Amino acid sequence: MLVVTTPDIAHARIVQTLGVVRGSTIQSRHIGKDILAFLKMLIGGEIRNYTQMMAQAREESMQRMVDMAQAMGANAVVNMRFTSVAVMSTAAESLAYGTAVIIEEV
Repeated sequence: MLVVTTPDIAHARIVQTLGVVRGSTIQSRHIGKDILAFLKMLIGGEIRNYTQMMAQAREESMQRMVDMAQAMGANAVVNMRFTSVAVMSTAAESLAYGTAVIIEEV
C-alpha cells in the first residue's frame, strides 16, 4: 500500500477515489513514566518515553488507516495526515487520515 502526503502520485494516475479512511488509537501515560518525565523536565531535554509512546501511536493509527483502505479495495492513500488530541489529562488520541484511491502506473 502506497501512502503519500501529496494529492497525487508521480508516475501514477488516480483512476478511482474510494473515500476518506482513518485509523486511531488512544495511548495513556504510565505513572512511573510520568515521574521520570517530571524529573526530566527539571533538567530539560527530550522526554524519550513520551516520544516513543507517540511514535508507536502514530504507527498504530497509520496501520489501522491502511487496513481500512485495503478493505475498501484501495491500493494507495493520498493526502495522508496525522493529528493528535488530548482526550483526558493522562491520554492522547493519535489519528491518521487520508483519501483511499486506486492508482495505475503511467
